[in-house]
Amino acid sequence: MGTSVGALVSAAIVAAFVRTGPYEAPPARLDLGWALRSLRPRALRLANFGYLGHMWELYSMWTWVPVFLLASLRAASGGADPDGTARAAHLSAAAVIGAGAAGCVAAGWVADRAGRTLTTAGAMVLSGASAIATGALFGRAPALVLAAAVVWGVTVIADSAQFSASISELADPERVGSALALQTSLGFLLTAVSIQLLPFVEHGIGWPGAFALLAAGPLFGVASMLRLRAMPESLRLAGGRR
Repeated sequence: MGTSVGALVSAAIVAAFVRTGPYEAPPARLDLGWALRSLRPRALRLANFGYLGHMWELYSMWTWVPVFLLASLRAASGGADPDGTARAAHLSAAAVIGAGAAGCVAAGWVADRAGRTLTTAGAMVLSGASAIATGALFGRAPALVLAAAVVWGVTVIADSAQFSASISELADPERVGSALALQTSLGFLLTAVSIQLLPFVEHGIGWPGAFALLAAGPLFGVASMLRLRAMPESLRLAGGRR
């Protein structure tokens, strides 16, 4: 109910106060074949690849880090005080996921000054390293596990908005909406795979291996964004800051 009311209020604000800006593009005619053609330009393709690497990790982390924290706290406590352990896991998971808000604000500020490709690559390096570190710390001191997980929570989402901004800057003006829809659709389709895959990997090789699997996404994303940075088209990002 709260989410629905928030959406209604936000829509009312947009309808009442938001006006068309100077860069509005005319509506493009329906072209169902555009989705495939849009991936042919290398710069746009690499930006989408970066986003897919990010999405491979993000929602699986949000889905499974509460389960990980509960299991880790139980292992550290030896099964003592199960109710207290569950409460601590709930609060810890909320802190880890909620900390991402600070990462989004910070990354937006940095990207406008240092460039989108460097910001996204840096965030993915940190999030991938945090994923590996968090999994390796399973069952260790709760404060240490939580510290690593919070860093992961901040960095795993920090670059998210920068991928949408990159697509907006690289796509043809009359196809920006379609390009963003395609990007989002591919990303959520991929994350559905990683969410379902992770518990099978954890069951087979444990949390360190499962979270290391998630780190493969940022690795792919970093490579894609650095390749994009080397292209002349990247000068269209962040006002020429790449």
